[in-house]
Amino acid sequence: MAQSVTTMLKDGQEYMKTWPLKRELYTLFPDCRVVAATRFAVRFMPPVAVLACATMLNTFGTDYLPQALAVGAFFLSMPMQGLLWLGKRSNQTLPPQLRHWYQEILTKMRAQGCAVQNPQHKPRYRELARLLKTAFEDLDKAFTRQWF
Repeated sequence: MAQSVTTMLKDGQEYMKTWPLKRELYTLFPDCRVVAATRFAVRFMPPVAVLACATMLNTFGTDYLPQALAVGAFFLSMPMQGLLWLGKRSNQTLPPQLRHWYQEILTKMRAQGCAVQNPQHKPRYRELARLLKTAFEDLDKAFTRQWF
C-alpha cells in the first residue's frame, strides 16, 4: 500500500499532534524524540534557511546563488523528513508485544469507564497514540504510573 508524499506529510502532522509527549514514554518509544525534534525543526529551520542563504549571498555574492539555494533547501527539508518519518510510523501495525500491551491498556481503560475507540484487529501506531493520549488526559496519575 504505497502512499503519496502529501498523504504521508498530513499523517505525520496528525500523528505529531496526537502523540503524547510524556516523560514516561521517552525511554519506550523513539516517537517522542522525533516529535520533539520535528516541532523544533518546523519552528526554527525556515528562519535558519533564510539566514544561511542571506549570509552566503552577502559574503560570497551572487556567484554562489546555487550553493545558497542548496543550503536553504537542506534546512527546509529537515522538518519534512521528520513529518515523513512520523507519517510512515503512524501507519505501521504494532508488533506483537505492543499489540498485547495495547489490548491490556484498552481493557483496563474500559474497566475504568473511559470512552475509548473500538479495538482494531491490527492496531497501528496511530491507534496507540490516541489510546495513550486518552489515558494521560482522562485517567489519574496512579493508573498511568502502573503502566509506565
